[in-house]
Amino acid sequence: MASNPVAGFTCQSNGENTSGRVSGSGRSSRHQSESESDVGLTVKSLARLCSRDEDERAAALEELSQGVLLCLGLDRPGSARLSKQTLLHLLRLSRSCPLQEVRARATELLRTVQEQGVEVPRVLASGPSSFIHAKQMLKEGPDQDILIESFLSLGRVDHITMVMALHPAYLSCFLRTQHALLELDGPLPRHWRHYIAVMAAARHHCQYLVQQHSAGFLEAGGEESWLSGLEHAPTKLRSLQTLNKLLAHRPWLITQQHIQELVCPGAEPRWSLAELIHAVVLMAHAHSLCSFVWGCGLNPEPDHIGGHTFQPPSPSHLPRSPHSPAHEDGRQELVDGAMEVEVLMKRMVELQQQQEEECTQEEMVTRFERERSESIPTVVVRGAPPDLVLRLVEDPEFRYEDFAPRGEQAPPTMRAQDYSWEDHGFSLVNRLLPDMGQLLDEKFQVVNSLTYHRMAMHEGVDTHTLRKALWNYIHCLYGIRYDDYDYGSVNVLLERALKMFVKTMACHPEQTTARIYHAFWRHFRHSEKVHANLIVMEARLQAALLYTLRAITHYMR
Repeated sequence: MASNPVAGFTCQSNGENTSGRVSGSGRSSRHQSESESDVGLTVKSLARLCSRDEDERAAALEELSQGVLLCLGLDRPGSARLSKQTLLHLLRLSRSCPLQEVRARATELLRTVQEQGVEVPRVLASGPSSFIHAKQMLKEGPDQDILIESFLSLGRVDHITMVMALHPAYLSCFLRTQHALLELDGPLPRHWRHYIAVMAAARHHCQYLVQQHSAGFLEAGGEESWLSGLEHAPTKLRSLQTLNKLLAHRPWLITQQHIQELVCPGAEPRWSLAELIHAVVLMAHAHSLCSFVWGCGLNPEPDHIGGHTFQPPSPSHLPRSPHSPAHEDGRQELVDGAMEVEVLMKRMVELQQQQEEECTQEEMVTRFERERSESIPTVVVRGAPPDLVLRLVEDPEFRYEDFAPRGEQAPPTMRAQDYSWEDHGFSLVNRLLPDMGQLLDEKFQVVNSLTYHRMAMHEGVDTHTLRKALWNYIHCLYGIRYDDYDYGSVNVLLERALKMFVKTMACHPEQTTARIYHAFWRHFRHSEKVHANLIVMEARLQAALLYTLRAITHYMR
């Protein structure tokens, strides 16, 4: 049968040889049987749905509808069928497109398809986060303008974007940086960039990011066999594995020797410094983003494995809230939570008033060491990751390890005054990867200055001391000390439940649970907890980069 041009569909008869398309999970797929043709939305038709011209979008929607209905009408022997990929595209648009007319039409088409006796997918989760109820997300109001801009620019709005949209100023910086890393001109080919991100995300068992970048890898022309195991990837990519695991779990162990093994003349295969810095930023970006994904409890995308099912809901199935753990006395918790806010407010004021008090350098170091070696347990709650993740991890037992108390064997502290982002890292990244230093710097500055001058139920609050304590506590966990910061403030401002969440999210993100998320700041808005997650993510990113950039600087001398 001749191809049909409507809305980019290619309705071919059964049995014709068609190439497999890539679903959102990054794998070739067929719906119902392998003999049926893959009838999917083409890049062209998706691009038209993302047009900034309303008339163009309306025409694309009409063609999309005609294409679906035409395929449904081809019910003769040897006819085409709607592919699984097409159905998942429609599901994704119906759930996450910020344009109401596109969302409504996709929902209507799925209903029409179902009425014709075709099994259609349904999502397995409500909303982007398992920690934040969908109604709460709507109540706290993700910025719709930036979601629409994201859809028009990128073709989809994923769960990361939806949650980050609670903080639009940060999201704009994040999207610009990620787009430059993955898509704009640079020393590494596009499919390699996504594969490096896959390798990095697998270190933290982050199936969400592994699937997302696997799809990007295949769309960029990557070889599908590489995703079946690291042994199928080129030797040059595999040579990043040691650096990848150190960056993810113990970046303070990265030395000049690790850099030399990859870039010096005679290294086989040899990385240029520009290629290596691109790879390092990609890995650190993916590692820190894993912290955000786990820390916000992000659900799989509708078109990811684990995000949908073709099975109808069971009549006996009662939806179980995955969000807040049950509490025996909700009223008592509200009282306790309100008291926690008042205590924190009082401590912040007292700390600001004590800024004039001087403390000896020896005492400052002692307080740092006390925070660095404090025992904050992280409970192992998840077992082995799924196979699609585990096959991309080398040495899976290598994890973050707590620093030993002072006096025992411990890696030396990095003094921020000796090697900092502002004085050293920024210029090195900008020299080797033009504009990336500027993009990262803007992101760091935005997250450090981001404030709405409120805290829980209070308005007009200066939260600088709290934000700084969070940032410096993360760097403390990674062995970075600021000579001019009193680490006693960390103990005063960060309650133990918050420390447990922050340490888990920064150092063992795959062990983050709803219970840990809900245990801290019980009276705060979810947007404020997401704000804390952004600080953790960026502080962790900068810490990992500083250790690696210092090693590169030593190599270049």
